Amino acid sequence: MKTYEFCKKAYPDFFYKAYTVSETRTELKVTYHFEIPGLSVFEPSWSFPKSSSFSVESADNRTLHSMLFGLGMVELVSYWKIACPPRVTVFAGSLTREQILWWKDLYYLGLGEFFYTNGIHADPEHFMELICEGPEPEGRIVPVSAKNGCLIPVGGGKDSACTLEMLKKSGHPLKTYVINPRGATLKTIEAAGLTEEDSIHAGRTLDPRMLALNKEGYLNGHTPFSALVAFSSLIVAYLHDLRYVALSNESSANESTVAGSTVNHQYSKSFKFELDFHNYEKKFIGSGIHYFSMLRPLSEFQIAGYFSGLTAYHDIFRSCNAGSKQDIWCGHCSKCLFVFLILSPFLSHKRLVEIFGTDMTDDPDMKADFEKLTGMQEEKPFECVGSRSEVNAAICLTIKRMQKNAEPLPFLLSWYMDQPVYAASFPDRHAYEHYYDNAHLLPEEFLQLLSKECYGGKLPC
Repeated sequence: MKTYEFCKKAYPDFFYKAYTVSETRTELKVTYHFEIPGLSVFEPSWSFPKSSSFSVESADNRTLHSMLFGLGMVELVSYWKIACPPRVTVFAGSLTREQILWWKDLYYLGLGEFFYTNGIHADPEHFMELICEGPEPEGRIVPVSAKNGCLIPVGGGKDSACTLEMLKKSGHPLKTYVINPRGATLKTIEAAGLTEEDSIHAGRTLDPRMLALNKEGYLNGHTPFSALVAFSSLIVAYLHDLRYVALSNESSANESTVAGSTVNHQYSKSFKFELDFHNYEKKFIGSGIHYFSMLRPLSEFQIAGYFSGLTAYHDIFRSCNAGSKQDIWCGHCSKCLFVFLILSPFLSHKRLVEIFGTDMTDDPDMKADFEKLTGMQEEKPFECVGSRSEVNAAICLTIKRMQKNAEPLPFLLSWYMDQPVYAASFPDRHAYEHYYDNAHLLPEEFLQLLSKECYGGKLPC
């Protein structure tokens, strides 16, 4: 296993050398050219379908190139983390001092989990020197012309299903966006009543040399994937002349994964990143596309309640990373357990066992994950899960219902009742169901739609 200190001394430089674009009438492909001198070159790529009405040649389109360059700035961090070179030089485009600070902030916070799990004590000022030696951008600024239309990134979980169902009532033309489609994403789109023509699929290809170096013991870990979703969804919306990109990130994503720290597995799903990206796009790209999260005012608890009524999705949605390649719930990880628990106040225990194929709350081997989710341990699982308080609220409400119905409590719920957190957590259900976070970027028409769907038409003060 290569250490952080060894790697950064052995490989002091990382180069973002260039990106190359090839396009046909129906597709745009971009290949990024990175290098860690003395170790390897890397050439990851993306492919994007083009709308038949998109007629601006990429060579003369400054707006599009700003997006493609930005996507490369996110993509590079997956390759930089292999050896964490202290000096990163960008030759592929230009960056102002303000942009350099913006990117360093994203890298530092987006790599918080990577630094933490690898035992790296990174200084936010000095973990990386970011140098730009690229040319000034050329070409025309060409914003989108559309006044409506929504692009909805779909991951196959409950959140994007909720956004889809809400926005079907908006009156806007809808397109779904999927990176490297899999079973759950395609089934979600089908369950929403949308067709293949309504779905846009992008392809992302990793350079195999990165995977080989990981196997050889070079550094590895979590990177801010949702920042890739942000830049790539902007490109797709632009190529298809859509005004809005509607994410499905919720207020709960703002909570740190490690208590009392800035380490957050979901940093690039947080409102801080959403706002930072919104402002970056407006100032340095200028596409005219509005990027926001439809579910931002809501908690995971509220989303689970809304999703419980969307029965068409219950047998097809998937959020398990461990089982993603097989398109299954593995039934043994913290993500599976979280989704089971957060849905438990809203669906019967029997129905949940049918959906997940196992009763995780009756499995003693899940006790450590259960403790992390409820805050009995300092760290939450490094997964996209809800806040500690709402997990406890969901468990308490589930216990109350099961006791009322004279149902036997499974092992973990019975054990939980003897823990101090149980007495301290019993919730005011009304407060959880009417939670509202006013730190969001929803345009007024979408906020009114959310109000009708989730608050009976009247937003809480």
